[in-house]
Amino acid sequence: MQLIPAVDLLGSDATRLEQGDYDRELFRRPAESYVAEVAATAPDMIHLVDLDGARSGQLRLDVLADCIAAAGAVPVQVSGGVRSVGAAESLLEAGAARVLIGTAAFGPRDELDAFIDALGDRLAVTIDVRDGLVKVAGWLEATAITVDAAARRCVDAGVIRVLGTSIARDGTGLGPDLALYRTLVAYPLRVLAAGGVRDERDVDDLARIGCEGAVTGRAFAEGHFRS
Repeated sequence: MQLIPAVDLLGSDATRLEQGDYDRELFRRPAESYVAEVAATAPDMIHLVDLDGARSGQLRLDVLADCIAAAGAVPVQVSGGVRSVGAAESLLEAGAARVLIGTAAFGPRDELDAFIDALGDRLAVTIDVRDGLVKVAGWLEATAITVDAAARRCVDAGVIRVLGTSIARDGTGLGPDLALYRTLVAYPLRVLAAGGVRDERDVDDLARIGCEGAVTGRAFAEGHFRS
């Protein structure tokens, strides 16, 4: 079971939002120094999200590359603004261990196929959920795609790994939405869980239902996972 701290970027800062609301920031720190601080705790991986890129659809490669470099030897998975295979490949060239796509995964099916052909197991798909439906474009746009439909699309396309996020729990410290992850782990997918993860007990609960890893932002920043 992997513990993966999250670093969200706005401008040149690291931040944490509550329920994905851009008007509800929990903190701000200079991005590269915060990434280095997180990396110094020797996590399994760092989850790096460019919120500006997620909203705009434009990859900020220079900002992301600097943060990847600041992580040193700690692997980094990256999302936010990855709308093309070329953008994904540029992140891998910059040192990312894995690239995540959300908006691009739920457009035309041939686009998802192209990502899988190019990235293989270095690709993961984000399934960001509110009220049972997938949201895209930095959680600002709703779709009519259910969790089951999203998981089936991933399985049918040959996706190996997904990151499921309960938007309503994200940044709240209310605990993970175990029902969401039970739905996802019922499919032949490796599942990372995000949203509301508070402490080791939540991580243990997620491990018991079959998740591969837990992504935590607020709880990690507040020191709940640091000795």
